[in-house]
Amino acid sequence: MTTNIKKCTFEDLGLLQEISVETFNETFKNQNSPENMKAYLEKAFNLKQLEKELSNISSEFYFIYSNEEIAGYLKLNTNDAQTEITGTDSLEIERIYIRKKHHKQGLGKYLINKAIEIAIDRNKEKIWLGVWEKNESAITFYKKMDFVQTGAHSFYMGDEEQIDFIMTKTLI
Repeated sequence: MTTNIKKCTFEDLGLLQEISVETFNETFKNQNSPENMKAYLEKAFNLKQLEKELSNISSEFYFIYSNEEIAGYLKLNTNDAQTEITGTDSLEIERIYIRKKHHKQGLGKYLINKAIEIAIDRNKEKIWLGVWEKNESAITFYKKMDFVQTGAHSFYMGDEEQIDFIMTKTLI
């Protein structure tokens, strides 16, 4: 299996939207109402919103490819783009998704390691993310990658408030 990572550009906007909607649906549609899924997908992954996020110099998107096929993506935030105020010494993994057909191939670990590499290159002391409290497989994965729960925050899926655990990995 050949794996590589490519930073997203504005030319990738349509593909970014496609994989964002697909992987979010695969991950969460069975645990949420169709109305809340529709509301969230329309808000978070419309082209205007994704273009705004791509334009932010404190946010970056990366595609991961498996044998030349796009298998998933990663969104990283620093500074004021982070969804929580954590300071300039941290990097947030806001989104990390792998297409279902590419699960169990080590691609999530590959993306986490890419995020860690970027954080270290930028002299960040920690890396953190939010994960839905009901996403047990993701929580288990992050624990294996040496993340620990350090807090929680609210996440809104449509009109439903959900709790995300904040998990952090210290790099220094």
